[in-house]
Amino acid sequence: MQQVLAMTYLWLKAGHIIFVIFWMAGLFMLPRYFVYHQECEPGSPENAVWIDRERKLLKIILWPSLVVVWVLGLALAMTIGAFAEGWFHAKLALVLALSAYHVWLAGYAAALAKGERKLTGKKLRLLNEVPGIAAALIVVLVVVKPF
Repeated sequence: MQQVLAMTYLWLKAGHIIFVIFWMAGLFMLPRYFVYHQECEPGSPENAVWIDRERKLLKIILWPSLVVVWVLGLALAMTIGAFAEGWFHAKLALVLALSAYHVWLAGYAAALAKGERKLTGKKLRLLNEVPGIAAALIVVLVVVKPF
């Protein structure tokens, strides 16, 4: 029985890491898409192409990855009893912040689709650093477990 539980844990962990990679790739891509989208002429055929690309990225990669990351991550946390650990609470806070960032990006994509261009390309480029910083902090928390 111990071996079955250990194998289940390893498969959960592998799946979680795989879908974190997918999710992070999408979180890096979408703000970059926004930069290019904002540089094209509103109402142009190119504008329509960017709207479609952003919609597909959200629908095919980002939303499914977000769900799988959460499901597998919570299953892993329950398997190892992480809810009692301080490092896990910090990780959970960062993942909640990344999830909120994801939702905000989806809202910005909807605004761009309506022709609303609220941010500059420079601000979008800066926002593109958010997932990288969060990922670095999360990896340190999970690997080092500083508290």
